[in-house]
Amino acid sequence: MNQKINKFIYWAPRILSIIFIFFLTLFSLDIISPELSFWQIIIGLFIHNIPVFILLIILITFWKREIISGIVFIMAGILYVILILVNILKDSFQWYMVSWILMVAGPAFFIGVLFIINWVRKKQNRF
Repeated sequence: MNQKINKFIYWAPRILSIIFIFFLTLFSLDIISPELSFWQIIIGLFIHNIPVFILLIILITFWKREIISGIVFIMAGILYVILILVNILKDSFQWYMVSWILMVAGPAFFIGVLFIINWVRKKQNRF
């Protein structure tokens, strides 16, 4: 039973982070418009997917170092909340912005916590 829990704790943040990265990629598709040229769409997709590329590189690079991945995902969630709060201060508060925070920062926090739980469990099993 303990082995199954350890496997779940190991694989859950990795699988969820891949799904989360694909989810973030979907947001970049709003750049596609018939008024834009092919190269404008390619450049727009690249710019919109910079956070996706960063998270993907972090995930691949630190696949086995859960503490780093956990901290990066939590920091990504915090950064997104800060960006939304700055946007609220510049413009005005809209209720749908709360749903943005829940949809983007919430999973990032959850995945980061799962990575850290995995790191703690792995550290406990060494001793």
